[in-house]
Amino acid sequence: MVRNGTHQAVFIMAGAGIGKSAVTDAVTERLAGSMSILRIHASSALAGVPFGVLTPYTGELTAEESVSPVAVLRSMWSYFEKLKGGNGAPVLLAVDDAHHLDDASAGVLAEVISAGWATVVAAARPRPGLPQPLDQLWYDGLAERVDLRPLNREQIEEVLAHALDGTVPGATVDAIWNASGGNPRILDALLHDSAESGVLAKRNGIWMLLGSLPADGPRLAAVVAKDHLRRGPEEQEALKLIALAGPVGRKVIEDISGAAVVRSLLDQQMIVETPGIPAELAIWNGLFAGAIRSTVSVSRSLQLLEKVKAHQDTTLLQGEGRLRSVEWALECGLRVSDDELLAAAKEALLRFRNHSARTIAARIHHPPLVPLAQAIQARALYNEGSYSEAAALLDACWLPLAEDTEGPAVLLLRVSAHQALGHPLGVVAEDVEKHAAPSGGEKSWQEELLHLLQLAAEVNIQALNDHVDVMRKRRAGTGGEPLRAMAEGLLAHALASAGRPVQGLEAALLAASELPPLEGSLFFFPEFVLGRLVSDYLAMGEWESAERELNHYAAGNAPGAATFNGSLELLQGYSLLRQGRMERAYQVLLPAVEALRLNDPLQLYRFGTALGFYAAARLGDSEQAKRLEQDHKDAGAGWPAHDLLAEAYVSAAAEYLVRDGKGLAALQTLMTTTEASARTGNLLEVFAMCWDLGDPSVVPMVQTAAPGVEGRWAEALLTLAAAWENADGDTLMATAASLEEAGFVNLAREAYARASTVLEQAGERRRSRQAVAQREKCDHELGERFREGRFIAAAPAVRLTRREQDIVELAVQGLTDREIAQRLMVSVRTVEGHLYRTYVKLGVRSRDELESALPK
Repeated sequence: MVRNGTHQAVFIMAGAGIGKSAVTDAVTERLAGSMSILRIHASSALAGVPFGVLTPYTGELTAEESVSPVAVLRSMWSYFEKLKGGNGAPVLLAVDDAHHLDDASAGVLAEVISAGWATVVAAARPRPGLPQPLDQLWYDGLAERVDLRPLNREQIEEVLAHALDGTVPGATVDAIWNASGGNPRILDALLHDSAESGVLAKRNGIWMLLGSLPADGPRLAAVVAKDHLRRGPEEQEALKLIALAGPVGRKVIEDISGAAVVRSLLDQQMIVETPGIPAELAIWNGLFAGAIRSTVSVSRSLQLLEKVKAHQDTTLLQGEGRLRSVEWALECGLRVSDDELLAAAKEALLRFRNHSARTIAARIHHPPLVPLAQAIQARALYNEGSYSEAAALLDACWLPLAEDTEGPAVLLLRVSAHQALGHPLGVVAEDVEKHAAPSGGEKSWQEELLHLLQLAAEVNIQALNDHVDVMRKRRAGTGGEPLRAMAEGLLAHALASAGRPVQGLEAALLAASELPPLEGSLFFFPEFVLGRLVSDYLAMGEWESAERELNHYAAGNAPGAATFNGSLELLQGYSLLRQGRMERAYQVLLPAVEALRLNDPLQLYRFGTALGFYAAARLGDSEQAKRLEQDHKDAGAGWPAHDLLAEAYVSAAAEYLVRDGKGLAALQTLMTTTEASARTGNLLEVFAMCWDLGDPSVVPMVQTAAPGVEGRWAEALLTLAAAWENADGDTLMATAASLEEAGFVNLAREAYARASTVLEQAGERRRSRQAVAQREKCDHELGERFREGRFIAAAPAVRLTRREQDIVELAVQGLTDREIAQRLMVSVRTVEGHLYRTYVKLGVRSRDELESALPK
């Protein structure tokens, strides 16, 4: 636009930190060889001085002439002519922070633009926007406006892929995207501070967040300092007040700083307003707010706290505002009542602000409140993966809380903490039995709860079912939600294992119906029930329903992502693996295992390493497979109900890795165990693994077992087995088509493969080739674009990002950079950059060498 002269002015509009100054600098740098560059830096300090920013170009004017628009214009003209006299190059005026221009200066610039004396590139914020004279040029079509937006998630992902060598999992992308708000300036500071502090670290090729993103890093502090330098003292103080107290009532800040200051900060989008009674203000970005707080000394913070207190009714504070009020008081060294501390600690825990919950709860000393405070600390420690410390606190507080409404949750959390340490359930059970006080000859609720957990650990389906039936009959009583939710959830998982996932889903939904009264509980009931819902859907073959549940939870429970993300990713990876989408499953399972290594609240790490080992071995990534195999051997005990499947996946993985027959033999032995025989649903999954390994002897077993298993997946497997045994080409082709239409693409692929062999043997080569083409179509849909081993998209040894994989595939097909850009809807420069990084990773110099360098 500037170079070709289509517009005499370009206005770059963006909020603070979005990159308007960087774009302006890049434009001037690019044009410096062909144009004479002049710079104008507007500021709030000069906004009230007519022609103040133009002083460098009007230095020869008298005091009287310096306030005359005509004289200023003449002076500007003379300056430009002298400049052109040197090299004849046209003039480019670069204006930074044009929203601060006084109207007089803006009027002169508008005249300069209209007369064609110079080209102007002006950067400004949308609010309050450009002064009227410049805005009018845009309305009249004499200027072009470019609006820069915050980076979206995909753009953040691309930035991270470019900046970090390795795999950046979705959870890391989400955390950094949410924390930065898509603001490039904050993103850059955040990446540097996180890497330097060790919070962002590379583990086995995966970039993981090992803690909360730092708000007190030097880079972010520099961003805050630079922002403050550009503001007047009134705005600086208002921002500090809102950062320290926020969310805080708008009227409170207006009473202290004035309504005009609040309006100005809202216009600049430095603060946001939450409607309500009262309306509340907060800094636009939580991390930025934390960085501002870290710049305020304790003494100054105390002075500001007293100002706010004089205008604030603390009895009206709720939620985040109430929590922040307590945190601020403690930061200033003030005393807070134990009741207020307890309420704040609960609020912090609810928001998964674990450090805050621990430190606040640790200050509670009133004896009746100490046990609950200890339980809150324990849950926060559990969230952070500090299971030993959590168990020690729970051992001390569970008994005093036995009659508290949180009693069942605390006992469950205690059991979970000990199991995470590898301690058997009996360790806790013995201690509970010593103190249990049965009434009327019946078991205490503690004994009943432990009995349910024991039945679930043994996968004693019949006894568990009988026990839950009794509980359902006495459902009318109130206050039993924790036991009922746990009992129904345990039954749901057991029924899925037994091949009755439809009945299991009913139990899981009943467990979910018990959750509303348990909101805010110290035990993670929602996540526990979610795992059972997803397991039942997967056992039924309802992949979309399982994904819907996972997405629904992720969308509504963002604060818990750091704690439960590994568990959610594992369930997603397991779903993809069951669907045969092996490469995509591998990409999800590797980060899931690393996340669970740090924090494993649902005790899925052992199961996760088994699944990861299986996916790696099946895809031929022997290096990662061996590492994951060792991880599985080193893992402590996991959730007992997963042990059978974990053993099966490890045996199958070992067979894929070595192909010596031992893994397959181990699977065949596992089939004959009493444990496997009692779990028909799990047994059918083991049969499917053997079948995938090329063992046709299990086909009759599938035909025997599948009719007794509920759900679409078992029906589909039975259909495939019947057609397989029949060995008729027409039947196999029809079966494959029906399986594909039903969404069981991996099973359809096997049917097409079998059909191609049968038809080839029958001499029907044309139809055999048709079956092969259909099988390859299934491969493509499953994501296995190079199924024969020529290219493994997810192989961590190569560490190509998803975008790089897509671009490489199209480049190998012969598409030009521009054609790839059009296909993927990205810029040509993006394609060029990704290809260059791919060449470096693969050790090649051009796209001609690309295909031969792809992993074998």
